[in-house]
Amino acid sequence: MVSHSEATAGLEETPPSGVDARVPHSARVYDWWLGGKDNFAADRAMGAALIEAIPTLRTMAKENRRFVHRVARYLVGEAGIRQFVDIGTGIPTRPNLHEVAQAVAPETRVVYVDNDPIVLAHARALMISTAEGRSEYIHADLREPEKILSDARLTETLDLDRPVALTLIAVLMLLRDSDDPAGKLRTLMDAVPSGSYLAITHPTGDFNPAEMNAAVAAASQGGMTLVPRTREEVQRLFGGWELIEPGIAPVMGWRPEDGHPDDPHAAYYWAGLARKP
Repeated sequence: MVSHSEATAGLEETPPSGVDARVPHSARVYDWWLGGKDNFAADRAMGAALIEAIPTLRTMAKENRRFVHRVARYLVGEAGIRQFVDIGTGIPTRPNLHEVAQAVAPETRVVYVDNDPIVLAHARALMISTAEGRSEYIHADLREPEKILSDARLTETLDLDRPVALTLIAVLMLLRDSDDPAGKLRTLMDAVPSGSYLAITHPTGDFNPAEMNAAVAAASQGGMTLVPRTREEVQRLFGGWELIEPGIAPVMGWRPEDGHPDDPHAAYYWAGLARKP
């Protein structure tokens, strides 16, 4: 059970301009799960309701962060990637993607994208880069990929004639099928050259349908979209790109660095990385 004190600790309830504190936002719910303070009562209530449905959600949130770190180290250290676009960034939680990547290759450049004004308020933390590299933030929405691609902060930071890694961690779940997530993703995928990569994590009901159904119901009741997808649906999001071993795998089982988990299905997310031919 989530205690009252847990569900009420967070930001002062005077939101910054552009923030409707009455409506939960996924970035702030995620922040609360990770122990952050950049959230409002509506976010904490939603986070608590989802934990009632899936008691291990906080652990799952941490596993997504660990995947980000592993995939960044692989892309920079083994695949030679030096450019990233991270969509659905969330509120900064150290180490951020650029910190992990630049620890391996200081010249790495990262463009972060999110649509929550609270993330925008913390954008400076996302832009503390090495002297050799660069880190920028775009306040934009995945539903308008053309605006992301045409933003001057992206075009001035990245060279889209050279390989880019697109990372979408626990964000495509916020788009209903009617929003055409595959089409939005395809616009981004078509804009990057051969040798680019796509990393995705996505919640699924494949491992525990009852708990995931309860989470979907709780999200819907609170006015937030949550769309779990099957392994086959997640795989289709990668299009014809070449999946890197181990392919579509439970997020805890994707190239674990500290030994294989006893139960990789304990976090209800699929994860994958693919290379553009």
